[in-house]
Amino acid sequence: MLRRTISRAMMAVMGLALAAFGTIATGVGPALAIGQPNPGQMGLSEPATEVMTRITQFHDFVNIIIIAISLFVLALMAYVILRFNERANPVPSKTTHNVALEVAWTVIPIAILVFIAIPSFKLLNLQYSYPKPDLTIKATGNAWYWEHEYLDHKGVSITTNMINDEDVVKAAIGDKDFNAQFGKLEDGSLEKIKAVHEAATPLWAKRHAENGESRQLAVDNEIAVPVGKVVHLLVTSNDVIHSWTIPAFGSKLQATPGRVAASWFRPEKLGMYYGQCSVLCGKNHSGMPIAVRVVPEAVYNDWMAALTAKDGKKAKAILKDEGARQLKAEAQTLTTSVADAK
Repeated sequence: MLRRTISRAMMAVMGLALAAFGTIATGVGPALAIGQPNPGQMGLSEPATEVMTRITQFHDFVNIIIIAISLFVLALMAYVILRFNERANPVPSKTTHNVALEVAWTVIPIAILVFIAIPSFKLLNLQYSYPKPDLTIKATGNAWYWEHEYLDHKGVSITTNMINDEDVVKAAIGDKDFNAQFGKLEDGSLEKIKAVHEAATPLWAKRHAENGESRQLAVDNEIAVPVGKVVHLLVTSNDVIHSWTIPAFGSKLQATPGRVAASWFRPEKLGMYYGQCSVLCGKNHSGMPIAVRVVPEAVYNDWMAALTAKDGKKAKAILKDEGARQLKAEAQTLTTSVADAK
């Protein structure tokens, strides 16, 4: 009787787990913008590489098991409390051993761990089986900015700094008007930070609508990689420990002084992909975003040719034009998704 009850409980909680997870995974509503966080977003970033796709699948697979086990334990505890309390069971059993049950609670957890281990090892093998690279980038963390060197192109190195509120306001009103409006406030004071932030907030909204830039993620010099090409990434640091992280790529590497860590990714979707330093590295830790634009190979070749010719202005213009095209395509996709959801 007890076995039959436990079996039914297991089947019920498994069904509830699958149903609940299915609702969360499929969701309702329009598609999310790729490459950056979205308001109200649940789950991991939209994958842009095979590795991140497999990470997401493994995450979802393990969550089903976790939810099922948690619900089963909860159901079992509720059953024991109700069935074997003093009122319902005044004469308790003196049973001290049950061979079948003891074997089951030993073998079943082992089987579950093996069940989890198989896809886990396959994912690790994918992550650490490096295909032949089409290009190699060396990322160096500094306090508090990134340098990206394209090792296949001698002399091509890009320094990336975050665009802050002050930069946005100065770009809109000019240095002279900025100094006239905020110059009397003490640098670094809470009063000045708050005043500049309030002035920058509507400007950020405008920039986001026009070119997709987001506060705390936008940078002065983004880097580019061609879609569908294998990128080998080398990561190190010049000072303290940083972390080069792009969630949509499934890439997260510690940047350690004196050491070089390696990873790879092959982006499969066009667009801008943001990340941030993911290790506390000092007072401006939050000011180390990473911006990687995935572009068609022809655009990448033109951009790299401009950089090789030391024409930074042309290189920026190439990525700006490609960004506008991608933003327009993304807006059309989101509009279609909203229409389909309705």
